[in-house]
Amino acid sequence: MTRIAATFGVILAIATLDAAAISKQQADLFSRKVAQIVVQGDGVQKAGTKKTQVSETELNSWFAYSAKPLLPAGVSDPKVTLVGNGRLAGQAIVDLDAIAKKKQSGGTLDIWNLVGGKVPVNVTGTLRTKDGVGTFLLESADVSGLPLPKTFLQEVVSYYSKTPSHPQGVKIDDPFELPASIRQIDVGSGQAVIVQ
Repeated sequence: MTRIAATFGVILAIATLDAAAISKQQADLFSRKVAQIVVQGDGVQKAGTKKTQVSETELNSWFAYSAKPLLPAGVSDPKVTLVGNGRLAGQAIVDLDAIAKKKQSGGTLDIWNLVGGKVPVNVTGTLRTKDGVGTFLLESADVSGLPLPKTFLQEVVSYYSKTPSHPQGVKIDDPFELPASIRQIDVGSGQAVIVQ
């Protein structure tokens, strides 16, 4: 795995705060911690020996100041709240027009005929990690406060996570390998601890 891919993987694995504390300094601190995690991942000898704490303020500062070049076109303003006990909540502004144009069937009852524009998408769930593998258990999702069916959310996630090596995109329920020799991520209230 390249360093860039590992770095982005670490950021996504943690991700998914406190808007008053968002700052360039906190974004830079988060970037340094991610770089440290990647370097440690190359040299971890004994699992569980390295721990790095990151705060939701650092993560959201990074989203605000540094994430834009890494986000897919059509996704902006991501924010994550680290609730605790593995739970987290995320929000982003998502442009549904591009997806709707590809998915519309033309039928009167086709939901893609009814949606569009840039809307806030909110997701809440639990991140479970163990032995270098993570899973995300979706609890709820909504668009501008209206409940969002899991199948609709999956369409959005698949569309925006497609890559040449994963042309179908990410499946919400699929387990995923944690990058950089990360063994687990413990999500607490307002902070997460990355264990390598």
